Amino acid sequence: MRFVAGLVVGVMVSVGGVGLYAQNERMMHPRINKAIISLQDAVEYMKAAPHDFGGHKADAIHASEEALHQLHMAMEYRGERDRH
Repeated sequence: MRFVAGLVVGVMVSVGGVGLYAQNERMMHPRINKAIISLQDAVEYMKAAPHDFGGHKADAIHASEEALHQLHMAMEYRGERDRH
């Protein structure tokens, strides 16, 4: 039973540590964080919109989601570099 409890605590500490690094990166790069938030909002807006923005809706959503992926990867990279 002690082993299991130790695993749970270890996981919580590990997950908490990752969260702290992510939070630190958001604070260190506020413009990138703001871009992520804005793009997420735009994607949700476009997905819910009843019109197709002149036929550009699907491509705009796809491009925005790819940009989000790249921004998250960039922040993750910085977080990894800052840990070492």
